[in-house]
Amino acid sequence: MARPVVGAALRRCAECSGYQYSGAPACAACRELVDGIVEEEWSAFLHHWDVGGDQELALAELVAAEPDRHDWRVVDAAFDRLVCSECSDRLSRGPVGCSACDLAHGFRYAAIETDRPSVPPGNEHAIRVNVSVVRRPQGISENEVLVRRLLLPALLVGLLPTTEEAQRVSAALKRSSRAHKTYLIEQTIEEMLQHQDARSRPSK
Repeated sequence: MARPVVGAALRRCAECSGYQYSGAPACAACRELVDGIVEEEWSAFLHHWDVGGDQELALAELVAAEPDRHDWRVVDAAFDRLVCSECSDRLSRGPVGCSACDLAHGFRYAAIETDRPSVPPGNEHAIRVNVSVVRRPQGISENEVLVRRLLLPALLVGLLPTTEEAQRVSAALKRSSRAHKTYLIEQTIEEMLQHQDARSRPSK
């Protein structure tokens, strides 16, 4: 499934009942959708360069060596195809403390992030960070993983929390139960959707 287009309606996941994408990494269906964001772009990249399966690994090595020249999704997909020489996991996806994975994980942020038309500036960066956290939650606080995975569906359809919204949610999360944290974040998403609808209505 392709990543949602800007302005698309949020859909519920049949497996976890949250918004699609937000259940990752625990929900297999949502995890597959999140991985699909990366894999779809990699497939297009291979097609563009007319690269066959026998050349895919070599291309991944080239991309990993120059992440600043490629879209972040291409870089993430390239790392997925390389094996870490230290922990034998997918490069950059290994445990915190694996120096090779930690180094690759840092390098991935040099990749290109291009906002789509009609989204707030920084939307693509937010997607990029949230996808990274969801796909490699090791060493990230439980609160941050929760916020980033639950907000990901809203970011994918072109929304971006204001500084005020982000600060309000952050403060509320510190004194809330896990169930109430989920409610607060979904309430924030609903507010973001309402603001988007208000902005899109023609002025009288």
